[in-house]
Amino acid sequence: MTGTDVQKEAEDSGPSGYAAARLRLLTEEARSGPPRRAALAELTDDWLTGLFTAGSEELRGVSLVAVGGYGRGELSPRSDLDLLLLHDGSDPKAVAALADRLWYPVWDLGLALDHSVRTPAEARKTSGEDLKVQLGLLDARHLAGDLGLTAGLRTAVLADWRNQAPKRLPELQELCAERAERQGELQYLLEPDLKEARGGLRDATALRAVAASWLADAPREGLADARRRLLDVRDALHLATGRATDRLALQEQDQVAAELGLLDADTLLRQVYEAARLISYASDVTWREVGRVLRSRAVRPRLRAMLGGGKPTAERSPLAEGVVEQDGEVVLARAARPERDPVLPLRAAAAAAQAGLPLSLHAVRRMAATVRPLPTPWPAEAREQLVTLLGSGRPTIEVWEALEAEGLITRLLPDWERVRCRPQRNAVHIWTVDRHLIETAVRASEFTRRVSRPDLLLVAALLHDIGKGWPGDHSVAGEIIAKDVAARIGFDRHDVTVVATLVRHHLLLVETATRRDLEDPATVRSVAEAVGSQGTLELLHALTEADALATGPAAWSSWRGSLVADLVERVSAVLAGDVPDDPEDAAPTAEQERLAIEAVATGSPVLSLRAQTEPPAGQEPSGDPEPLGVELLIAVPEQPGVLPAVAGVLAMHRLTVRTAELRSLTLPDGVDGTVLLLDWRVAAEYGSLPQAARLRADLVRALDGSLDIAGRLAERDAAYPRRRGVVAPPPRVSVHPAASRLATVIEVRSQDAPGLLFRIGRALEDASVQMRSAHVSTLGANAVDAFYVTGPEGAPLPGDEAESVARKLEETLRG
Repeated sequence: MTGTDVQKEAEDSGPSGYAAARLRLLTEEARSGPPRRAALAELTDDWLTGLFTAGSEELRGVSLVAVGGYGRGELSPRSDLDLLLLHDGSDPKAVAALADRLWYPVWDLGLALDHSVRTPAEARKTSGEDLKVQLGLLDARHLAGDLGLTAGLRTAVLADWRNQAPKRLPELQELCAERAERQGELQYLLEPDLKEARGGLRDATALRAVAASWLADAPREGLADARRRLLDVRDALHLATGRATDRLALQEQDQVAAELGLLDADTLLRQVYEAARLISYASDVTWREVGRVLRSRAVRPRLRAMLGGGKPTAERSPLAEGVVEQDGEVVLARAARPERDPVLPLRAAAAAAQAGLPLSLHAVRRMAATVRPLPTPWPAEAREQLVTLLGSGRPTIEVWEALEAEGLITRLLPDWERVRCRPQRNAVHIWTVDRHLIETAVRASEFTRRVSRPDLLLVAALLHDIGKGWPGDHSVAGEIIAKDVAARIGFDRHDVTVVATLVRHHLLLVETATRRDLEDPATVRSVAEAVGSQGTLELLHALTEADALATGPAAWSSWRGSLVADLVERVSAVLAGDVPDDPEDAAPTAEQERLAIEAVATGSPVLSLRAQTEPPAGQEPSGDPEPLGVELLIAVPEQPGVLPAVAGVLAMHRLTVRTAELRSLTLPDGVDGTVLLLDWRVAAEYGSLPQAARLRADLVRALDGSLDIAGRLAERDAAYPRRRGVVAPPPRVSVHPAASRLATVIEVRSQDAPGLLFRIGRALEDASVQMRSAHVSTLGANAVDAFYVTGPEGAPLPGDEAESVARKLEETLRG
């Protein structure tokens, strides 16, 4: 059926015909995107015009006007109909009857309607009081009735907008900023609002309003295509969900991608991010230009008076060779020749970031159009300017985005294309891969005084996740890319090796510190062998913290910082030639010995709780008010079931376990019996810690079997309704035979949940293995826990037995 046939069906059949024609149009596979939106608007125009003219003689001094998105002809499948019934006030009763004849059929079809009935004077008054109304009227489009009435209103509204622009545009900018604060940035969100988030459809509409003011204009290249892409995604989202929603939820992304003929949800998100990034950058440039024009208008009369009516000359302050500041922006000097100076883009960017100023759009575009490629390897100045740019802190981000918007970054670093706008489907990460790399460099710039080679730290920060654009382990792929990039930008062979090592092992310290037993000499030796030197260890420590801080709040804490600092201190000692003590030879502290003797004397568990707020020796205070945790020491006469009993009691009291260490304690001469010492680091999930006496009482009951921990945890889970969400991947349990010579290391990766450690402990008890220590790490919703276990005789498990224990544990967790 053709578009003409669809319209004829609507005209012949009234409202039911319109509904059928609308449905047919929305289900046509041959028509989508702008053609479908235009056809839907045209179909709706014809239907509403029919309603306007049907059943009575033509009214004079009345018109029907589409405003807002409908006025622009951007009707998505579930869009509101934004309508204004405009009248001259001569016959209010007839206008009211006409309004009923228009609105009720729309409501009867279940269509969303945003409507108003006003005279031109009322419309202008309301728009003067309500900025959103004024923005909607800027897109007013005549549908039916008195064309002169509509045209008069359009002319008046546009004149009002242009006359009031110096006052209204700052209001509009503030509105956009408030919305961005509430909704976040579209180009980074995993479940973005296509309309309200920064860089979305509302911002694109705001740019149209700025252009209509004649005060400033947005960079137009690519802007219409970005807007079209977001509208196409919204259309597909409406069709996939059957709802008037603008939020691209995770569970709908695959279906929306299929609706648009895209490969997968990641491809969809990347296209959305690219469109949002373009709109965001255009917004930044436009609002900067608005501010410049308004400042110029405010200053010009005074300058003219001072200069006797002459035209003032803009001041130009030199910043670097070929680079000057003018009107609060960094521009090229008049003598600059980008076609002869391949280092100019990096020099201009570094100067802008150092000065905390934006790069002029005209300057960036001129360099992009004319600059020659850098030779390979880069000259020393180019490498130094890159390092200066990366070390400039927060201003680096805006300058980098300006270079990237015009394609200069991928020309300097071709491997950047694979990570550009690449989403990270991990709740811990709050940025796309490329933005995370820049954020890491910004964080690393704060640590340049801690390391002897800040240039290597900053470049490694920029490249540490560059392998995420390639298949396989991103650290392995990243090492290869980092070698190539570091050599290309002019580092010598030794420095290239250091950068590649930092990229290859950028996760080594935090993963080892949170998942391995630092008392085991094999753990420390393996890290020392991977790092190789004190200088590389120093750089890796700073990179680890910068990477975690740039990831998101869940990736770093005082506790993680203290564990990493402890590991670095131990590795540094090994690299200096010291041999780590065997943990079996470590003497108990006075507090541990006191608790052990009391446990033997009483025949029951004893414990102590002690808050730790000071960082370990050698680590600087972070300024983070969060305590490093609470140390829970428990001494128990040796018996079966200790680990699941303690873990279960802690889960019942909503205590999060961060680390756990278990060992048999050798008692002083004259004291009979064997004691298990459990050294735990815990934190309250909600509120304050429970009293030690209450914990001890529940632990006694758990060990004698009178406390049903599993039942209590199940009752608590059942009391909370299950929320719909993303289905978590199944747990995975693996054996790491080379991680320790003293024990078998079993690693568990699972969705974090209350009582998880209790279930693991009970499963390991059932497998008749003994636990030396447990190392618990939680990243967002993911738990990554490592357990050092031995057989009954205290030796590591044979390979087959270890694999069997791991498989049984995995089956238990899956069940």
